[in-house]
Amino acid sequence: MEEKLTKEEVLHVAKLAKIKLSDSDVEKYQVELKKLLNEVEKINDVVGYDDEILIAPWNDNTILRKDSEGKMLESNEVLKNVPHHVGNYIEVPTVIGEGGA
Repeated sequence: MEEKLTKEEVLHVAKLAKIKLSDSDVEKYQVELKKLLNEVEKINDVVGYDDEILIAPWNDNTILRKDSEGKMLESNEVLKNVPHHVGNYIEVPTVIGEGGA
């Protein structure tokens, strides 16, 4: 098993993470990232590994409450708790373009 990643692999990861690395950082992460990947690879060696266990933290016998239809709120009841609205439309902050790539 190799003990370090190639320079190209580290630079590829840095590009995906959108970070710049110095030459000394690249050398450091060639070893450090390989150590991390080796630890993650140990998951494949787990005896009794079962995909079904990882799907959810409960078993299939869990009893959930039944959904029931409730009374619909009138629009004026809803709008009295809304900070900004135009007619029956609720105004929400614009989130397009925030925190993007």
